[in-house]
Amino acid sequence: MSEIRVKKLREGATLPTYGTAYSAGADLYACLAENITIAPGETAFIPTGIALEVPERCAGLIYARSGLACKRGLAPANKVGVVDSDYRGEIMVALHNHGSEPQTVANGERIAQMVITPVLTPAYVEAEELSDTVRASGGFGSTGK
Repeated sequence: MSEIRVKKLREGATLPTYGTAYSAGADLYACLAENITIAPGETAFIPTGIALEVPERCAGLIYARSGLACKRGLAPANKVGVVDSDYRGEIMVALHNHGSEPQTVANGERIAQMVITPVLTPAYVEAEELSDTVRASGGFGSTGK
């Protein structure tokens, strides 16, 4: 198993943890001086108090925690956050309240999960033609018919 170096930027910050031995995503924790209440339809940037070294040719993808999203309507505003391997600033989670009630985020609460994944960075080259496929240019809802 590999390691990722994590630097605590704030007192009380918590390193990412896995809920089980087979969890794909590591939980990220709020690092707050005081609770933050997010009104319905609003977004708040929640600090984690950590910076980390994502390995080269990888990215840290920040996803919603299913329980938080389904039970309380709180999920990343950008749907999936991307932490590039050369970023060394604090990991922030833009939590959006999709629900109809205000939601309070407490210090130390698990607010999102991060998956470290390999990234391909191919060169994009202009072409006059593309290879033919059965699907061709069929878009939304075109498969399975």
